[in-house]
Amino acid sequence: MPKFLEDKLRAQAGKKGFKGRRADRYVYGAMNNMGAMRGNQETAKGAKMEEKHQADMKKYEGSASSYKHSRSARKVVKRTFHNA
Repeated sequence: MPKFLEDKLRAQAGKKGFKGRRADRYVYGAMNNMGAMRGNQETAKGAKMEEKHQADMKKYEGSASSYKHSRSARKVVKRTFHNA
């Protein structure tokens, strides 16, 4: 089964407030509906989705280290109000 898809759907189930068996039904039902699984077996489409995801992740591997993760200093704006 496409692990990345299962994780994504589990997160969505959690946002909707589903837990336990209800969350499982949501996740596997969605994967069955989109053709990634048939019953409890992964389909060729699901395997292809997983391969594509892995290829995409390899493409972006290591590129995150080049980004600056710290927040820049905040600019303070002085405002003057004139009461006329």
